[in-house]
Amino acid sequence: MHLDSKKIKLLVYDFDGVMTDNRVLVDQHGVESVMVSRGDGYGISRIKELGIKQVIISTETNEVVKRRAEKLKIDVIHGVEDKKTILRKFCEENGYALEEVMFIGNDLNDYEAMMLAGTKGAPADAEEEILKIADWVSTKNGGYGVIRELYRILSGTN
Repeated sequence: MHLDSKKIKLLVYDFDGVMTDNRVLVDQHGVESVMVSRGDGYGISRIKELGIKQVIISTETNEVVKRRAEKLKIDVIHGVEDKKTILRKFCEENGYALEEVMFIGNDLNDYEAMMLAGTKGAPADAEEEILKIADWVSTKNGGYGVIRELYRILSGTN
């Protein structure tokens, strides 16, 4: 599939299930850890070079979401219950038309926000309802290079 990188001005990522494989490791002290793909980190850095703004919008309140966004040097809004309202507000405050947004989500809590976005994407292992509305479905499962694959498509190097 061809995605038009000139049309997409803002990429919005869910965190769990897109940047991670949706699993969490909890130690005996209740500290949570997740696995992410270094390939996705590389993809994010290269997408920046295409001039596309990127943001994570997550319901998760875990500090790991914030730390990952800081490392990647992208914006994060976490602890969000209503992604649709937050997406609309972010676009209004930052001058993006919803048609210029690509939302990458995997679960039912992404559905309504994805329906606002001009382009919808999903990992291969997203929920059935998300796969049905996706304009682009990665060949990769969440946490295993979805964003790296997206970079290849946006840049035309696939």
